[in-house]
Formats: sequence, C-alpha cells, structure tokens
Amino acid sequence: MAIRQGLLALLSQGPRYGYQLRAEFETSTGATWPLNIGQVYTTLSRLERDDLVSPGEQDEQGRVVYTITEAGRAEMERWFSTPVAQADRPRDELVIKLAMAVTARADVRPVIQAQRTATMRTLQELTRAKRANAGEPAQRLVLDSMIFQAEAEQRWLDHCEAVMAASPQTQETQR
Repeated sequence: MAIRQGLLALLSQGPRYGYQLRAEFETSTGATWPLNIGQVYTTLSRLERDDLVSPGEQDEQGRVVYTITEAGRAEMERWFSTPVAQADRPRDELVIKLAMAVTARADVRPVIQAQRTATMRTLQELTRAKRANAGEPAQRLVLDSMIFQAEAEQRWLDHCEAVMAASPQTQETQR
C-alpha cells in the first residue's frame, strides 16, 4: 500500500514525527489523499514492527520522532523501482455503472452526459488548482495526473457514446 511506502519516502528526507508525516504526505499528494492521524501511527507501528523505522526518544511535547532504517530505505527503493500493475488499481465504478446500464437495457445517453458534465467540472477545478500550485512540483505532478485522467475519461465517454450509437441493442432501447 502506498501509505506505508509514502511514509518511508518522507522519512528518507530526515527524522519526523507523526503529525509532520501526515501534513507532508497530504502536501505531497496535493491534498488528494487525506490521512487521519490514526492511519499514520498505525502504519508507523507496523513499520517499526518490520524494522523499517526506528522510534527515537519523546521530545518535551511528548512526540516521538521516527527515523528510517537501512531496511526501510531498501523497501522504499524496491517500491520506487517496481511498476504499479494495472490489476493493483481499484475497480472503476464508472465502467461498472455503464456496463450495468447496458446490461439492464437502460438508456445510457443520460448516464454518459451526466458523467461528461461532472468530469468537465472536475477538469476545470483541477486546472485552477494547478495554476494556484504552479511552484510545487509534487503537487503539480499529482494534479497533472488527475487532469490527464479526466481528459482520458472524456475521450472514453466519447468512445462509449459512439459505440452505443452504433449498437443495434442501443437503437432498440431508444425506440
């Protein structure tokens, strides 16, 4: 899971305590992946159990600073060098929704149009966010990826519309 390796990547830049890791994780991902502090500390406990991080002493405010170990660096490097498999990505609810609409012989055109409108709105919001965060490379990469995904979704919706327009099954549903 990316939280585990993300925390290791942040710790590779120097020792940090939980709240710092949470804030830096969210900043690095352009706030697209918010973490609750419980996730951070649970993950740190597991990383410590696996000898990938080591806790330091508590400071005067009761915070424990964590440091990445050599095994943690090796784990992080392994993560960086391993491609993400398509099968490891979550299911796409939109694809499932359209497939089920076709299977149920529903009129797919309004489903496609509603999604197209929502995706265009998202694309506009992402473009504004990119302009506002132009100086932050990590955030820009995340936003660029999201923009490219939204653009690809628009192209895919165009394709779905064309396939459905040419389908005899769709022509029956529209009558």
